[in-house]
Amino acid sequence: MGQWRILVLALVGIIANPAASKDIRRLVAQGRVVPDWEKVNIVRRVLLGLEAAGIQRVAAMPDSSHLAERAREDPQLSLDLEMIQMTTFHGEGDTIRAAEVMGDMGVDCLVTLGGDGTNRAVATGCRSIPLVPISTGTNNVFPTMVEGTLAGLAAGLAAQGNLDLDEVAIVSKLVEVYVDEKYRDMALVDVAISRERYVATRAIWDLGTVDEVFLTRAEPSSIGLSSVGARLQSIGMADDAGLQYSVAHSGEESSDAEQRVLAPIAPGVVSWVPIQQWSVMELGERVVAEPRHCTVALDGERSFSVTPREQLSVEIRRNGPPVIQVDAALSLAAELGLFRS
Repeated sequence: MGQWRILVLALVGIIANPAASKDIRRLVAQGRVVPDWEKVNIVRRVLLGLEAAGIQRVAAMPDSSHLAERAREDPQLSLDLEMIQMTTFHGEGDTIRAAEVMGDMGVDCLVTLGGDGTNRAVATGCRSIPLVPISTGTNNVFPTMVEGTLAGLAAGLAAQGNLDLDEVAIVSKLVEVYVDEKYRDMALVDVAISRERYVATRAIWDLGTVDEVFLTRAEPSSIGLSSVGARLQSIGMADDAGLQYSVAHSGEESSDAEQRVLAPIAPGVVSWVPIQQWSVMELGERVVAEPRHCTVALDGERSFSVTPREQLSVEIRRNGPPVIQVDAALSLAAELGLFRS
């Protein structure tokens, strides 16, 4: 008697944030705005790339702008698009919940459209799904400016197991934040300690309010708080280290800056930043911050306040989601002959 062979089709997820690129930095700097129609176009190109790679099942997060549903309305597409069943509240919690649901669904690869904050929310919901993050936010370090078609091809090939993830993906680092030795939250790129006592406008755009920054990455081609660290020492995603620096402020006893660095701190804004001190952080090294009234910003957005009575500490660990390197994935696919019939 013959045995039945069950074929499980690969499942790719899409989380597109309609609010990405619409924070205060588009007003106080020259931050770009990616309109909904362009996000729809990007998602459509991702779907076309996925289908060309052989993907027939896609699950997407529902959102107020119906980005994925509008993208699917194309006569060239025949794949099945499933909007995951969840209650939406049009905030960060939607992204967190969508990532959780996709993890439970067994999504093989997840394409995200957004900025650092969007991907932090995804990692909060699920860290096990390999990501292909497309930049559509304001200050972006974690996601990259990649053509949607190429992102779809890479995600599709990875989802089907055609590529060895050890060769084409890097497990990302996190900055974990602890208050009184208890885990509080995390960031994918940067944790900033701001002298402002209240969350107020969430986005960090004025470096004059920042005292101390902890980074998983400091790459010369990045922008924002990470770019400042890159002027001190370059640290990439694959490097087993992080970086910490303190900003010097005039009028204070400790205002004598050790040095100044020229960095693009926001889109269209390049400034000299006075550095009080800086150091490289090893993975697993716990650093205790000076007690003070402050807010803690995660990946560019103020998230919670801390008082001098609470002990704030941070640690960099390599336990974030795997990130597929699109160039490496497509290069390996070509070497394996996956683009030849």
